[in-house]
Amino acid sequence: MENSDVKISRKKPIYPVSVELRKYLRSYQREARLPVGYSDLLNFYESFPVIDKNGKDTLWQSPLYPPHDIERLHNGLKRAYAMLKASGNLRIVEHKYIDKIEYCTFGNSNPFRIKIVNRLNDIYDYFYVKKADASRIYGLELEEIFSPNQVNYLVDGNSLIEEHIAGIPGDVFLKTRLEHTDYNPKRIAKEFVKFNERCMITLLGDMRAYNFVMQITPDFDDYQFRLRAIDFDQQFYEGNMKVYMPQYFKENLSYVQLAMEHLTDKTVLQYQQEEQSSIVHQVRSERHRLAALRDVSKKDNISTSEKILELRAGLAQFHNNPDYYRCLTMTDIIELNVKNVIRQVRL
Repeated sequence: MENSDVKISRKKPIYPVSVELRKYLRSYQREARLPVGYSDLLNFYESFPVIDKNGKDTLWQSPLYPPHDIERLHNGLKRAYAMLKASGNLRIVEHKYIDKIEYCTFGNSNPFRIKIVNRLNDIYDYFYVKKADASRIYGLELEEIFSPNQVNYLVDGNSLIEEHIAGIPGDVFLKTRLEHTDYNPKRIAKEFVKFNERCMITLLGDMRAYNFVMQITPDFDDYQFRLRAIDFDQQFYEGNMKVYMPQYFKENLSYVQLAMEHLTDKTVLQYQQEEQSSIVHQVRSERHRLAALRDVSKKDNISTSEKILELRAGLAQFHNNPDYYRCLTMTDIIELNVKNVIRQVRL
Protein backbone atom coordinates (compact mmCIF):
# COMPACT_ATOMS: atom_id res chain seq x y z
CA MET A 1 0.00 0.00 0.00
CA GLU A 2 1.15 3.52 -0.76
CA ASN A 3 0.57 6.88 0.91
CA SER A 4 0.79 10.43 -0.35
CA ASP A 5 -1.14 13.65 -0.06
CA VAL A 6 -4.22 14.06 -2.26
CA LYS A 7 -5.74 17.38 -3.26
CA ILE A 8 -9.51 17.83 -3.21
CA SER A 9 -11.62 20.64 -4.65
CA ARG A 10 -11.72 23.44 -2.12
CA LYS A 11 -15.49 23.78 -2.26
CA LYS A 12 -17.74 21.15 -3.73
CA PRO A 13 -21.15 22.60 -4.68
CA ILE A 14 -24.29 21.53 -2.86
CA TYR A 15 -26.31 19.62 -5.45
CA PRO A 16 -30.11 19.97 -5.21
CA VAL A 17 -32.30 16.91 -4.74
CA SER A 18 -33.95 16.19 -8.10
CA VAL A 19 -37.59 15.28 -8.60
CA GLU A 20 -36.58 11.72 -9.57
CA LEU A 21 -34.43 11.33 -6.47
CA ARG A 22 -37.31 12.53 -4.28
CA LYS A 23 -39.54 9.85 -5.82
CA TYR A 24 -36.92 7.26 -5.00
CA LEU A 25 -36.64 8.53 -1.41
CA ARG A 26 -40.41 8.38 -1.03
CA SER A 27 -40.45 4.78 -2.28
CA TYR A 28 -37.93 3.72 0.35
CA GLN A 29 -39.40 5.71 3.26
CA ARG A 30 -36.59 8.25 3.33
CA GLU A 31 -38.83 11.29 2.85
CA ALA A 32 -40.90 12.89 5.63
CA ARG A 33 -42.50 16.18 6.64
CA LEU A 34 -40.16 17.39 9.35
CA PRO A 35 -41.41 19.76 12.09
CA VAL A 36 -38.08 21.66 12.06
CA GLY A 37 -35.84 22.24 9.06
CA TYR A 38 -32.30 23.40 8.42
CA SER A 39 -33.38 26.99 7.72
CA ASP A 40 -35.17 27.18 11.11
CA LEU A 41 -31.93 26.41 12.92
CA LEU A 42 -30.11 29.17 11.04
CA ASN A 43 -32.21 31.81 12.80
CA PHE A 44 -29.75 32.40 15.64
CA TYR A 45 -28.58 35.91 16.47
CA GLU A 46 -25.18 35.09 17.97
CA SER A 47 -22.84 32.14 18.61
CA PHE A 48 -19.74 31.33 20.62
CA PRO A 49 -17.01 28.71 20.09
CA VAL A 50 -17.33 25.23 21.58
CA ILE A 51 -14.10 24.38 23.42
CA ASP A 52 -13.15 20.79 24.26
CA LYS A 53 -11.99 19.55 27.67
CA ASN A 54 -8.37 20.33 26.73
CA GLY A 55 -9.17 23.95 25.92
CA LYS A 56 -8.95 23.55 22.13
CA ASP A 57 -11.39 25.02 19.61
CA THR A 58 -13.56 22.22 18.17
CA LEU A 59 -14.58 24.28 15.10
CA TRP A 60 -18.19 23.98 16.33
CA GLN A 61 -20.23 26.97 17.45
CA SER A 62 -22.96 27.13 20.07
CA PRO A 63 -25.75 29.31 18.60
CA LEU A 64 -28.05 31.50 20.67
CA TYR A 65 -31.73 31.72 19.70
CA PRO A 66 -34.40 34.26 20.66
CA PRO A 67 -36.09 33.14 23.91
CA HIS A 68 -39.54 33.01 22.29
CA ASP A 69 -38.25 30.57 19.64
CA ILE A 70 -36.42 28.05 21.82
CA GLU A 71 -39.48 26.03 22.92
CA ARG A 72 -40.73 25.67 19.35
CA LEU A 73 -37.31 24.53 18.11
CA HIS A 74 -36.78 22.07 20.96
CA ASN A 75 -40.25 20.52 20.59
CA GLY A 76 -39.78 20.27 16.83
CA LEU A 77 -36.36 18.63 17.22
CA LYS A 78 -37.75 16.06 19.67
CA ARG A 79 -40.50 15.17 17.20
CA ALA A 80 -37.93 14.94 14.39
CA TYR A 81 -35.84 12.57 16.55
CA ALA A 82 -38.94 10.41 17.13
CA MET A 83 -39.53 10.29 13.37
CA LEU A 84 -35.91 9.28 12.76
CA LYS A 85 -35.77 6.63 15.49
CA ALA A 86 -39.32 5.30 15.87
CA SER A 87 -41.43 6.26 12.84
CA GLY A 88 -42.83 9.23 14.75
CA ASN A 89 -43.81 7.44 17.98
CA LEU A 90 -43.62 10.33 20.48
CA ARG A 91 -43.49 8.03 23.49
CA ILE A 92 -39.74 7.63 22.99
CA VAL A 93 -39.21 11.36 23.66
CA GLU A 94 -41.63 11.77 26.57
CA HIS A 95 -38.78 12.03 29.06
CA LYS A 96 -36.17 13.53 26.76
CA TYR A 97 -35.01 17.11 26.37
CA ILE A 98 -32.75 18.96 23.93
CA ASP A 99 -29.53 19.68 25.80
CA LYS A 100 -27.40 21.29 23.07
CA ILE A 101 -27.62 22.63 19.54
CA GLU A 102 -24.20 23.11 17.94
CA TYR A 103 -23.30 24.47 14.51
CA CYS A 104 -20.24 23.57 12.41
CA THR A 105 -18.82 26.21 10.09
CA PHE A 106 -16.17 23.82 8.75
CA GLY A 107 -16.78 21.72 5.61
CA ASN A 108 -19.45 21.64 2.93
CA SER A 109 -22.61 20.69 4.76
CA ASN A 110 -22.38 23.10 7.75
CA PRO A 111 -24.33 20.70 9.96
CA PHE A 112 -26.16 21.26 13.22
CA ARG A 113 -25.42 18.64 15.89
CA ILE A 114 -28.24 18.03 18.34
CA LYS A 115 -27.71 16.43 21.76
CA ILE A 116 -30.85 14.86 23.22
CA VAL A 117 -30.89 13.58 26.82
CA ASN A 118 -33.16 11.23 28.78
CA ARG A 119 -33.89 13.06 32.04
CA LEU A 120 -34.67 9.77 33.85
CA ASN A 121 -31.16 8.34 33.53
CA ASP A 122 -29.02 10.99 31.75
CA ILE A 123 -28.43 8.68 28.76
CA TYR A 124 -27.87 10.87 25.69
CA ASP A 125 -27.78 10.58 21.93
CA TYR A 126 -26.90 12.82 18.99
CA PHE A 127 -28.40 13.46 15.60
CA TYR A 128 -27.66 15.95 12.83
CA VAL A 129 -29.59 18.45 10.75
CA LYS A 130 -27.90 19.33 7.44
CA LYS A 131 -28.47 20.82 4.03
CA ALA A 132 -29.99 18.22 1.71
CA ASP A 133 -27.14 17.59 -0.74
CA ALA A 134 -27.80 15.02 -3.49
CA SER A 135 -24.17 13.82 -3.36
CA ARG A 136 -24.49 13.03 0.32
CA ILE A 137 -27.83 11.28 -0.15
CA TYR A 138 -26.40 9.05 -2.89
CA GLY A 139 -23.48 8.29 -0.57
CA LEU A 140 -25.80 7.32 2.27
CA GLU A 141 -27.83 5.09 -0.03
CA LEU A 142 -24.76 3.36 -1.44
CA GLU A 143 -23.50 2.81 2.11
CA GLU A 144 -26.83 1.18 2.96
CA ILE A 145 -26.73 -1.02 -0.14
CA PHE A 146 -23.06 -2.01 -0.44
CA SER A 147 -21.75 -2.08 3.11
CA PRO A 148 -22.70 -4.27 6.07
CA ASN A 149 -23.79 -1.09 7.87
CA GLN A 150 -27.25 0.44 8.16
CA VAL A 151 -27.73 4.18 7.87
CA ASN A 152 -30.73 6.09 9.14
CA TYR A 153 -31.79 9.46 7.70
CA LEU A 154 -34.79 11.46 6.49
CA VAL A 155 -35.15 14.21 3.89
CA ASP A 156 -37.65 17.05 3.73
CA GLY A 157 -37.21 19.74 1.07
CA ASN A 158 -33.77 21.24 1.60
CA SER A 159 -33.27 19.58 4.99
CA LEU A 160 -31.63 16.29 5.88
CA ILE A 161 -31.59 14.72 9.35
CA GLU A 162 -29.14 11.92 10.10
CA GLU A 163 -28.62 9.47 12.89
CA HIS A 164 -25.33 9.70 14.77
CA ILE A 165 -22.83 6.96 13.83
CA ALA A 166 -21.12 5.95 17.05
CA GLY A 167 -17.42 5.19 17.18
CA ILE A 168 -13.99 6.62 17.90
CA PRO A 169 -12.94 9.13 15.21
CA GLY A 170 -10.20 7.58 13.09
CA ASP A 171 -7.67 10.29 13.92
CA VAL A 172 -8.42 10.09 17.66
CA PHE A 173 -8.02 6.30 17.53
CA LEU A 174 -4.55 6.73 16.00
CA LYS A 175 -3.49 9.11 18.78
CA THR A 176 -5.02 7.32 21.77
CA ARG A 177 -5.72 3.64 21.01
CA LEU A 178 -3.43 2.36 18.25
CA GLU A 179 -0.78 1.14 20.71
CA HIS A 180 -3.30 -0.50 23.03
CA THR A 181 -1.69 -3.77 24.14
CA ASP A 182 -4.99 -5.69 24.01
CA TYR A 183 -5.59 -4.79 20.36
CA ASN A 184 -4.36 -7.05 17.59
CA PRO A 185 -2.70 -4.77 14.99
CA LYS A 186 -3.34 -7.33 12.23
CA ARG A 187 -7.09 -7.01 12.77
CA ILE A 188 -6.89 -3.22 12.54
CA ALA A 189 -4.79 -3.43 9.37
CA LYS A 190 -7.20 -5.96 7.87
CA GLU A 191 -10.14 -3.63 8.45
CA PHE A 192 -8.33 -0.70 6.82
CA VAL A 193 -7.58 -2.82 3.72
CA LYS A 194 -11.24 -3.84 3.42
CA PHE A 195 -12.43 -0.27 4.00
CA ASN A 196 -10.03 0.98 1.32
CA GLU A 197 -11.38 -1.59 -1.14
CA ARG A 198 -15.02 -0.69 -0.50
CA CYS A 199 -14.40 3.05 -0.90
CA MET A 200 -12.64 2.45 -4.21
CA ILE A 201 -15.41 0.29 -5.64
CA THR A 202 -18.27 2.54 -4.49
CA LEU A 203 -16.38 5.81 -5.23
CA LEU A 204 -16.72 7.23 -1.72
CA GLY A 205 -14.10 9.97 -1.55
CA ASP A 206 -12.17 11.94 1.05
CA MET A 207 -11.97 9.21 3.67
CA ARG A 208 -9.32 10.90 5.75
CA ALA A 209 -9.02 9.68 9.33
CA TYR A 210 -11.42 12.30 10.73
CA ASN A 211 -14.12 11.31 8.21
CA PHE A 212 -14.53 7.76 9.52
CA VAL A 213 -14.86 6.15 12.93
CA MET A 214 -13.48 2.97 14.46
CA GLN A 215 -16.05 0.71 16.10
CA ILE A 216 -14.58 -1.76 18.60
CA THR A 217 -16.44 -4.88 19.73
CA PRO A 218 -15.01 -7.16 22.45
CA ASP A 219 -15.17 -10.80 21.38
CA PHE A 220 -14.76 -13.83 23.63
CA ASP A 221 -11.03 -14.02 22.96
CA ASP A 222 -10.12 -10.81 21.13
CA TYR A 223 -11.41 -7.45 19.86
CA GLN A 224 -13.15 -6.99 16.52
CA PHE A 225 -12.80 -3.72 14.55
CA ARG A 226 -14.90 -2.03 11.91
CA LEU A 227 -14.25 1.22 10.09
CA ARG A 228 -17.37 3.21 9.24
CA ALA A 229 -17.60 6.29 7.06
CA ILE A 230 -19.37 9.25 8.66
CA ASP A 231 -18.98 11.84 5.88
CA PHE A 232 -20.57 11.24 2.48
CA ASP A 233 -20.22 14.69 0.90
CA GLN A 234 -17.58 13.47 -1.55
CA GLN A 235 -19.59 10.70 -3.19
CA PHE A 236 -18.44 10.24 -6.83
CA TYR A 237 -17.68 13.93 -7.43
CA GLU A 238 -13.88 14.18 -7.88
CA GLY A 239 -11.91 13.14 -10.96
CA ASN A 240 -8.71 12.13 -9.18
CA MET A 241 -8.83 8.36 -8.65
CA LYS A 242 -6.72 8.59 -5.48
CA VAL A 243 -9.48 10.58 -3.73
CA TYR A 244 -11.40 7.29 -3.50
CA MET A 245 -8.48 5.37 -1.97
CA PRO A 246 -7.98 6.13 1.75
CA GLN A 247 -4.44 4.73 1.55
CA TYR A 248 -3.27 7.87 -0.28
CA PHE A 249 -4.19 10.43 2.39
CA LYS A 250 -1.38 11.55 4.66
CA GLU A 251 -3.85 11.58 7.58
CA ASN A 252 -4.10 7.78 7.20
CA LEU A 253 -0.34 7.13 7.09
CA SER A 254 -0.31 5.21 10.39
CA TYR A 255 -2.99 2.81 9.10
CA VAL A 256 -0.97 2.26 5.91
CA GLN A 257 2.21 1.62 7.91
CA LEU A 258 0.32 -0.85 10.08
CA ALA A 259 -0.79 -2.78 7.00
CA MET A 260 2.70 -2.75 5.50
CA GLU A 261 4.22 -3.99 8.77
CA HIS A 262 1.74 -6.73 9.63
CA LEU A 263 0.28 -7.95 6.32
CA THR A 264 1.82 -9.69 3.32
CA ASP A 265 0.80 -9.12 -0.30
CA LYS A 266 -1.05 -12.43 -0.17
CA THR A 267 -3.10 -11.50 2.91
CA VAL A 268 -3.90 -8.03 1.49
CA LEU A 269 -5.25 -9.73 -1.64
CA GLN A 270 -7.24 -12.15 0.51
CA TYR A 271 -8.89 -9.32 2.46
CA GLN A 272 -9.65 -7.42 -0.74
CA GLN A 273 -11.34 -10.53 -2.10
CA GLU A 274 -13.33 -10.93 1.13
CA GLU A 275 -14.65 -7.39 0.76
CA GLN A 276 -15.45 -7.97 -2.89
CA SER A 277 -17.43 -11.09 -1.97
CA SER A 278 -19.33 -9.14 0.66
CA ILE A 279 -20.22 -6.46 -1.91
CA VAL A 280 -21.41 -9.10 -4.40
CA HIS A 281 -23.64 -10.60 -1.70
CA GLN A 282 -25.09 -7.15 -0.97
CA VAL A 283 -25.67 -6.49 -4.68
CA ARG A 284 -27.63 -9.72 -5.04
CA SER A 285 -29.78 -9.10 -1.98
CA GLU A 286 -30.42 -5.42 -2.82
CA ARG A 287 -30.52 -5.67 -6.63
CA HIS A 288 -33.94 -4.03 -7.05
CA ARG A 289 -33.08 -1.08 -4.85
CA LEU A 290 -29.69 -0.73 -6.52
CA ALA A 291 -31.28 -0.75 -9.99
CA ALA A 292 -33.75 1.95 -8.92
CA LEU A 293 -30.95 4.12 -7.52
CA ARG A 294 -28.85 3.57 -10.66
CA ASP A 295 -31.71 4.72 -12.93
CA VAL A 296 -32.18 7.89 -10.87
CA SER A 297 -28.51 8.81 -10.49
CA LYS A 298 -27.72 8.30 -14.19
CA LYS A 299 -30.04 11.21 -15.00
CA ASP A 300 -28.71 13.43 -12.22
CA ASN A 301 -26.06 16.12 -12.67
CA ILE A 302 -23.78 15.54 -9.68
CA SER A 303 -20.30 16.07 -11.08
CA THR A 304 -18.68 17.71 -14.10
CA SER A 305 -17.82 16.22 -17.49
CA GLU A 306 -14.13 17.09 -16.90
CA LYS A 307 -14.04 15.09 -13.66
CA ILE A 308 -15.84 12.14 -15.23
CA LEU A 309 -13.34 12.06 -18.12
CA GLU A 310 -10.42 12.31 -15.70
CA LEU A 311 -11.70 9.52 -13.46
CA ARG A 312 -12.57 7.08 -16.22
CA ALA A 313 -9.13 7.59 -17.81
CA GLY A 314 -7.42 7.02 -14.47
CA LEU A 315 -9.38 3.84 -13.79
CA ALA A 316 -8.89 2.54 -17.34
CA GLN A 317 -5.14 2.81 -16.83
CA PHE A 318 -5.21 1.50 -13.25
CA HIS A 319 -7.26 -1.60 -14.13
CA ASN A 320 -5.85 -1.92 -17.65
CA ASN A 321 -9.46 -1.97 -18.83
CA PRO A 322 -10.51 0.19 -21.83
CA ASP A 323 -14.20 -0.40 -21.01
CA TYR A 324 -13.98 2.59 -18.63
CA TYR A 325 -13.65 4.91 -21.63
CA ARG A 326 -17.25 4.06 -22.53
CA CYS A 327 -18.56 5.38 -19.20
CA LEU A 328 -20.52 8.62 -19.61
CA THR A 329 -21.51 9.22 -15.96
CA MET A 330 -20.16 8.55 -12.48
CA THR A 331 -22.93 5.98 -12.14
CA ASP A 332 -21.60 4.14 -15.21
CA ILE A 333 -18.19 3.99 -13.54
CA ILE A 334 -19.56 2.49 -10.31
CA GLU A 335 -21.64 0.03 -12.34
CA LEU A 336 -18.53 -1.11 -14.21
CA ASN A 337 -16.60 -1.35 -10.92
CA VAL A 338 -19.29 -3.67 -9.55
CA LYS A 339 -19.45 -5.76 -12.74
CA ASN A 340 -15.67 -6.22 -12.57
CA VAL A 341 -15.94 -7.33 -8.95
CA ILE A 342 -18.68 -9.83 -9.81
CA ARG A 343 -16.48 -11.27 -12.58
CA GLN A 344 -13.48 -11.58 -10.22
CA VAL A 345 -15.54 -13.29 -7.52
CA ARG A 346 -16.83 -15.84 -10.03
CA LEU A 347 -13.32 -16.75 -11.22
